[in-house]
Amino acid sequence: MGILDGLLGNASEMSPEKLQKELEPFLIPGEQVQVAYKIIRDGFVFTNKRLILIDKQGVTGSKVEYMSVPYKSIIRFAKESAGTFDLDAELKIWLSSTHEPIVKKFNKSANINDVYAMLSRYVLG
Repeated sequence: MGILDGLLGNASEMSPEKLQKELEPFLIPGEQVQVAYKIIRDGFVFTNKRLILIDKQGVTGSKVEYMSVPYKSIIRFAKESAGTFDLDAELKIWLSSTHEPIVKKFNKSANINDVYAMLSRYVLG
């Protein structure tokens, strides 16, 4: 996947080794990045302990929010595929402490199934 895929909102795999170094200040001893996906500037990072949602904000992307979600606090999740008129697919994640889900949008051509499968693996496995 190249630059065009990123601009279109397609999920692409990120280097776990690169993210391991980038997230080093946040990771606990023994925590390893397993797989990660990037959608434009945002990302989903699956470690052996938790899901980390990366939300880069602003024009330059220098402001970054890292949301840590322990797998045990995810009570349900859903994906909604893109339709004919609705071009965005959505991933929804409900946490035990909230009523409203975390919602992430994917472009119609993005492979939301890869992210959903990883979420299933770590939450249900």
